[in-house]
Amino acid sequence: MKHFSPNFFRNWRGCLPVVSLWLCTVVGFAAPTNIDFSSVTKLIQGWVDEGYYPGAALLVAKDNRVIYEKSFGSYTPETPVFIASAGKWLAAATIMSVVDEGKLSLDDHPSRWLPEFKDDPKDKATLRQLLSHTSGYPSYQPADNPVDHYQTLTESVAQLLPLPLDYAPGARFNYGGLAMQVAGRMAEVAAGKDWETLFQERIAGPCGMTDTHFKPVDAGEGHNPMLGGGARSTLRDYANFLSMIFNGGVFAGKRVLSENAIREMQADQVRGARVKPGEFVQRVRGATHHGIYGLGEWREELDASGNATLISSPSWAGAYPWIDKTSGVYGFLIAHVELEVAKRENFSGFYSSPVLVPMVRAALSESQNSSAEK
Repeated sequence: MKHFSPNFFRNWRGCLPVVSLWLCTVVGFAAPTNIDFSSVTKLIQGWVDEGYYPGAALLVAKDNRVIYEKSFGSYTPETPVFIASAGKWLAAATIMSVVDEGKLSLDDHPSRWLPEFKDDPKDKATLRQLLSHTSGYPSYQPADNPVDHYQTLTESVAQLLPLPLDYAPGARFNYGGLAMQVAGRMAEVAAGKDWETLFQERIAGPCGMTDTHFKPVDAGEGHNPMLGGGARSTLRDYANFLSMIFNGGVFAGKRVLSENAIREMQADQVRGARVKPGEFVQRVRGATHHGIYGLGEWREELDASGNATLISSPSWAGAYPWIDKTSGVYGFLIAHVELEVAKRENFSGFYSSPVLVPMVRAALSESQNSSAEK
């Protein structure tokens, strides 16, 4: 089973019996629903059976109530998993909490907080551009020029500093994670705390994310991973984060981020930068709009006014969180690909996982139509 285009799934409806699903909130359970998510179950189980993932888990909530939750293979809802680029959303939210306090501005340049950037061409980029892949920075650290083990964000920035710009800031959208190291270090200095402390105090703690951390993938201690690719989380932890975003910055009745922070994260931050053909949004949705990215999140679909109606933070490893405003849904697939199998079979979690959105929409639509006929 390879990665699939959206067109492949237009005819997959209704293969298996209706499954009983528990409807719940973040704090409790209610009655089962009759929504037929059997095609979703079959798809994910197929990925696991093919060996692409050792396990996986999916949670889908509609109007703040969970309508589907299932674990596959070796996973449970509490399994901690490195979620790769799905962590970009968490990182951007953490930085926006510092912006909310007025300690940072999205229009700040690095040298305001990091004097080593003074007179460096990379200082022309703003915090906004560092978080939207339009900074012109290299996407990733070169393998050996110099080697960066991310011991701290301070060291990471020092290793990045000698690298030249790939493009002028604001000229092109170039997806990657390296610029977020600078953004994170700016937040550390502005707030006077290290990154993990910022994340725990401002996002993880308030959202009840008890087992989510920015930890090195090699499980070493005392050093910091790439902010755009090194978070570890669980199914329900990340679902709590999505609940907060879905509800305009509020979780369990308490405000975590301002409404303005949510708007900025979801707004078009590409701002006219050149987007190369075949970028993620065009490939998975067939969309040709250029306002494809906000701050730490993709803007997959837009309404007639250009507002984002489908936002996400997909990862190469298969983890895929999304919010679908059209359907009143948020969902999270947590998974981490078996790399050798994926390479051999030409499977891409990055491009395969987004098919869950139309499948969930179809299941909801069929349920509504069935109810209307009764």
